[in-house]
Amino acid sequence: MARERVVVGMSGGVDSSVAAALLVGAGHDVVGVTMRVWPWRESAEATSRFGSCCGSEAVDDARRVAAALGIPYYLLNMADEFDRAVIGPFAESYRSGRTPVPCVACNADLKFGTLLARAQAWDAAAVATGHYARVAHDATRDRWVLRRARDTRKDQSDFLWPLTQAQLAAARFPVGELTKDEVREHARRLGLATADKPESQEICFVSDGDYRQFLKAREPAVFRPGAIVDRDGRALGRHGGVAGFTIGQRKGLGLGGSRAQYVIDLDAETGRVMVGDAADLERDRLEVGRAHFIAGEAPAEPLHVTAKIRHNHEPAPATVRALGPARAEVVFDAAQRAITPGQSCVWYRDDEVVGGGVIERPGERPAGREH
Repeated sequence: MARERVVVGMSGGVDSSVAAALLVGAGHDVVGVTMRVWPWRESAEATSRFGSCCGSEAVDDARRVAAALGIPYYLLNMADEFDRAVIGPFAESYRSGRTPVPCVACNADLKFGTLLARAQAWDAAAVATGHYARVAHDATRDRWVLRRARDTRKDQSDFLWPLTQAQLAAARFPVGELTKDEVREHARRLGLATADKPESQEICFVSDGDYRQFLKAREPAVFRPGAIVDRDGRALGRHGGVAGFTIGQRKGLGLGGSRAQYVIDLDAETGRVMVGDAADLERDRLEVGRAHFIAGEAPAEPLHVTAKIRHNHEPAPATVRALGPARAEVVFDAAQRAITPGQSCVWYRDDEVVGGGVIERPGERPAGREH
């Protein structure tokens, strides 16, 4: 690949550190940046304000890595953009009884949206991140393709499904060909400060992993008390707000009794949380909004794929059918458990990402599964 200027989004973790190092090693003109996305309504104590990938320690780590690699480093204030594109929709999703995936919006709208626009203004050809995914140009089809990472255990392609052809053309994922162990070993060989830094599994802007406390501080009106009901509408108890629940949840219902019950539906309009048996969570179809096909056009005919309904879900055989602009239906060969509105449904053919969408609602229970 020809030498190019690349802006690397550096989170202060080992993956983005090695992404920058690999690009430097390949002879590219690399610029390191960290997006300052800290929420505006927080305490002055950094360690209690932000998740581990957004605080001042992360910035210090990224700056140290940039210095070790000999590349320029900048801290960009993107708090307003982050609030508008990520935190606002995050809160609104919970207000609507959905369970969002904020990383998807952050990638599409910030890293490969606002940041990419800034990078191009600096005459950069691309933005690179530490995502475990791969992108390549398919000369036969004359289009860019997004593929799963070589290390399928760490694959993050499901957070990148909204990327357009133009965004993929300017995206670089240097660690996508490596395993996590290989990434850490590379960082150790270079003596990078982040080599043995623990991974962050939390939402970056939520401290202590408690999104409920974050929402209560930012949008207290999201938590409106309501009733917990069974499938027949009989009241079983009370709750403090539908935002505190997600489909498939079993713990924290406060109902008592020996019978295991699960959240099977959330109605934000009435404030009702519906519970049922494990079998009530089984669905074999769903509809998505914001449907996006990476090829650029929806297929004219139904397409057989494998589809996943959450990050840790093993892709299952399914058929996706476009319903119209930015809408699609996904029908699974076998019923899946706890299809959750707000989560991403992502479609694959082998290791290629076909596209995805935001789950709006699951279908009815498959025939034969009624009580």
